Amino acid sequence: MRLASHQKYGFDLGAQAAIHQRHLQFIFVIGHRANAAQDDACAALRCIIHQQAAERAYRDVRKIADHLLEHLDALFQAEERTLFVIAKNRDDQAIEQGRAALDQVQVAVRNGIEGAGVEGHDRGGFRSQGGSVSDCHIGKCYKVLMVQSDPAHLFAPLQIREVSLRNRIGVSPMCEYSSVDGFANDWHLVHLGSRAVGGAAMVMTEASAVLAEGRISPQDLGIWTDDHIPMLARIFRFIEEQGAVPAMQLAHAGRKASTAAPWNGGGPLNEAEQGWRPIVAPSALPFSPASITPEPLDEAGISRVGQAFADAARRALEAGAKIIEIHSAHGYLLHEFLSPLSNTRNDAYGGSFENRTRFLREVVHAIRQTWPAGLPLFVRISASDWVSADWNPRGWTIEDSVCLAKQLHPLGVDLIDCSSGGAVPNVKIPAGPGYQVPFAEQVRKEAGLPTAAVGMITEPEQADQIIRTGQADLVFLARELLRDPYWPLRAADQLRQNGPWPKQYARAKRG
Repeated sequence: MRLASHQKYGFDLGAQAAIHQRHLQFIFVIGHRANAAQDDACAALRCIIHQQAAERAYRDVRKIADHLLEHLDALFQAEERTLFVIAKNRDDQAIEQGRAALDQVQVAVRNGIEGAGVEGHDRGGFRSQGGSVSDCHIGKCYKVLMVQSDPAHLFAPLQIREVSLRNRIGVSPMCEYSSVDGFANDWHLVHLGSRAVGGAAMVMTEASAVLAEGRISPQDLGIWTDDHIPMLARIFRFIEEQGAVPAMQLAHAGRKASTAAPWNGGGPLNEAEQGWRPIVAPSALPFSPASITPEPLDEAGISRVGQAFADAARRALEAGAKIIEIHSAHGYLLHEFLSPLSNTRNDAYGGSFENRTRFLREVVHAIRQTWPAGLPLFVRISASDWVSADWNPRGWTIEDSVCLAKQLHPLGVDLIDCSSGGAVPNVKIPAGPGYQVPFAEQVRKEAGLPTAAVGMITEPEQADQIIRTGQADLVFLARELLRDPYWPLRAADQLRQNGPWPKQYARAKRG
């Protein structure tokens, strides 16, 4: 996008020479308000230069620019960063991306200003329609530009790529163990459909196996054949008709495959009990002494599973899903590759952090070749294995999760769904209300990527606080939505927000 040149005082902010020479690029994160964003940004830039103290402004700006461009050039080339100018009413993802970029740019601005020896002085502010710009200053104030949006809350809409969520409440994947040969049925229609009627913004299927041998149990939902599409399409149509966004979680159980449903004990199944062999994993390590010993995947097997994820994404798209989530948590196959507790390989898929994250990155890449650019892609992770620091080998940590999120973002991942645990049995997890929320907050702040918080989120005020304080961009509820499919409508009532009541139920709305 071309910026207008400002030459009133002899300083061309279009920077036909200096800026083009140094590849300084202004990118507008704008969504559907492109023109408004451009107008706001250009007006803000004018406010820096077009002040009554014209000559002083010109001298200072030019002096700063000469020093600043050198710092910015190194910053942009080394970090491949972009200066974001955020427009009014943008979504939180854009705001956070902008803040992260501005934090880096402000350091460069400070360095440039100090090198120039310019005294700090205010060049005035700028106010866009309904928004506010924080301190368009020149000098030691060295703030660049930020147009603030209205604060987010539980019932604020959220735009992710081309998908609009009506609030910040998502239905977390919950295994129902109610399928035959992977097929969805009327149970899934009612289970998922009632949560859409109940007001959630996004309704996600349970973990859906990308291969038959990737199921946790024989009763798992599946997406490994085109025959699975028609019933899923019926369910997704109904979800969308209720104003919610249909989503699908794609999974492979790895070494936790071929087990009984929980109400049948959850133990390993042999082939006479509808189980199967082999089950696969990165390494020949059973989950527990009572578990089946898996066969390590060779590179051909890894490639086959990766392609199965991409094929499943294509089927989900054909069925009408608008969001895909890759299941890389809870000790299932992709998490098994991430964690040193389950991955003892010494090839390109084991050992170093880079190698252990390779398979997940390949799956993301493969899905993005099929999944449209306008639709979001989420990844669920176990942000911590919850093992103590003296374990050998050490487990997966929150620091690893932040580094992983930084890897996944440029590959096309839009949100990290932060759960935890599941890699090994018998670890002590300090479960309590919101116990996993700090993981979502840390990934969001340190990786600059939107997150979802999940785990013992039960009260409307609790969920609203998570969003208002910037700990996460979405809250995913599971068991609380089993207790009350209409929790979002009740939450809206408690928080005095307009809930997404279906017209058929509007007569029950209070007030």
